[in-house]
Amino acid sequence: MTATDDVARQTLLRRGFALEYATLAWNVLGIVVLAVAAIAARSVALAGFGLDSLIEIGASTVVIWELSGSGVDRQRRALRLIGVGFALLSVYLLVQSTWVLSVGFRPHHSLLGIAWTAITAAVMFTLAAGKARTGAALDNPVLKTEGRVTLIDGLLAAAVLVGLVLNSLAGWWWADPLAGYVLVYYAIREVKEIFFGKH
Repeated sequence: MTATDDVARQTLLRRGFALEYATLAWNVLGIVVLAVAAIAARSVALAGFGLDSLIEIGASTVVIWELSGSGVDRQRRALRLIGVGFALLSVYLLVQSTWVLSVGFRPHHSLLGIAWTAITAAVMFTLAAGKARTGAALDNPVLKTEGRVTLIDGLLAAAVLVGLVLNSLAGWWWADPLAGYVLVYYAIREVKEIFFGKH
């Protein structure tokens, strides 16, 4: 590796760390905002989205740990940890969506929830794109995989947003849990790729 290559790699590593620290900071703040919004609206979807933020915090922490070292074994272990995060997310979404539909739980309207999930979706999609590009440039499967966790976080934010808006405008309380099933499929697909795919 030449000195130029080493400088370029260090620049990419700094960018990877910056993306993960930004993700961590956003999700830590999000847990507080979502807790307030969920309690005020009695919203299972918003409370669940707060739990998803915890999974994203865990995944970002794993990537920061992996970027701090090197080695194939370290990457494998990090990928497995992220895979466990995806599995937990899929189980959570499946249980939450089924429970909300079966009991017909109807949350109150939440302007705070709508605003936060709209902004979060935009932020997560931007971070996910940055992680995908940086992970590809570094040839780092852990950063690329965690970028997909961030993408799912953005998709979940968008799904919760649609559910909150449809509930507020049309009383369609069931829209959010139905969107959750789509994300279950995506999360399970990622678990299969992490544990059984080629990296």
